Amino acid sequence: MTTKTLADGPLQDDARAKRLSAPVPRYTSYPTAPHFHAGIGEAHYRDWLGALPQDEGISLYIHIPYCDRLCWFCGCHTKMIQRYDPIPIYLKSVAGEIALVRQALGFAPRLRQLHLGGGSPSLLRGPDLMRLREGLEKHFRLDATTSISMEIDPSDVVGSDFSDLKRFGVTRASIGVQDFDARVQTAINRPQSFEQTRDAVEGLRGIGIGSVNIDALYGLPYQSVETVERSMQQVISLAPDRVALFGYAHVPWVKTHQKMIPEDAMPGAAERLAQARAATRLLCDAAYIPIGIDHFARSGDGLATAAAANRLRRNFQGYTDDPCRTLIGLGASSIGRLPAGYVQNETPTGTYMRQIADGRLPIARGIELTAEDRLNSDIIEDLMCRFETKISDARNRHGALAGALVQRMQALVAADGDGLVAFDGDRFLIRPDSRAFTRTVASWFDARLQDNNARYSVAV
Repeated sequence: MTTKTLADGPLQDDARAKRLSAPVPRYTSYPTAPHFHAGIGEAHYRDWLGALPQDEGISLYIHIPYCDRLCWFCGCHTKMIQRYDPIPIYLKSVAGEIALVRQALGFAPRLRQLHLGGGSPSLLRGPDLMRLREGLEKHFRLDATTSISMEIDPSDVVGSDFSDLKRFGVTRASIGVQDFDARVQTAINRPQSFEQTRDAVEGLRGIGIGSVNIDALYGLPYQSVETVERSMQQVISLAPDRVALFGYAHVPWVKTHQKMIPEDAMPGAAERLAQARAATRLLCDAAYIPIGIDHFARSGDGLATAAAANRLRRNFQGYTDDPCRTLIGLGASSIGRLPAGYVQNETPTGTYMRQIADGRLPIARGIELTAEDRLNSDIIEDLMCRFETKISDARNRHGALAGALVQRMQALVAADGDGLVAFDGDRFLIRPDSRAFTRTVASWFDARLQDNNARYSVAV
């Protein structure tokens, strides 16, 4: 099996790798979150929900913003708690938001996918999980085909029999590993043994979880190609159905706890690229199919099937086989995607809960999509998911708006001194040995990139 799908190609010198890895968005949405603004609020969201067709299924994301420790590498909206008491109180607000969304919809939609993220949703105890399930069933239509996934911190489930997860209906679990090297774990404040992780995987398999994902990182302090290879070999030994291999996003200007990361111990651009390449080779040699720029799946897994059928999508959790146009975000800081645009809830949990108590949908900001946004969004998602985009497809989807694409793409190829892309008059593609720089190429179609002062993580 070829490995020229993520991080292969000629070894880059550090200066060139650094230039090609210049900070750009991760493109889990377009427009990206820094372009959301306070001009979009509750009234817009109610209108957008009310306009949704009843015959389309939807997806839900529920954010649990609590952890029992603070991992210094984390870029999520979360807070450390030492007592369980805040969680049931917060979940009552989530139940209130579920009811408010259902009221705005005017009908009970079919729920096709549900994802619990955080934070650490694996902190939730059985009775609270079942109350959450009951609230969902009251306002949405769940059935045996509803996919339910949850992020799991192995330290939360030590000694657990996992029966609560089975009763809740979890069908897929995602386990954060990051790295098994003790020195790396100390540097990011994430102690987690291989044995803990193995026991969690075995426990999940024991209750019939049909799909297990493991998240791993490269680009962390004290990582080298050798340490990444050792950790990846341990990950592979657990036989996960999927692996997400992310480059560590160092954004201490956004997440101040990342200032605890020793920057002088972080690898340079060429070393990060070499780490990604080494992990990719091991995964491909173990028969994992590369999915996009940073996911891998076993043959027969839903993600691999979606990629083979050209149905791969991208959302705030990364690559997905979710076909729904609508993703409703519940909980503090959650982002929702609707046909009309994006909305994001209030991030401070106190503000979020007060608005729910007042009977308000807690929208802090968002953005309404323009026709140009939709065109650029499709191109960027094509590149991120398939490494190519076609003008003929753009014309079918967007009509005359796609008329200037030929000249635009010709100009991009002419300006591409690194040979990253090619264009035959219809098909614009990222060359196989340049796919590590897919985010960089996608940014060429980001018409809003210069519209704000946002800072991003490096592209590889």
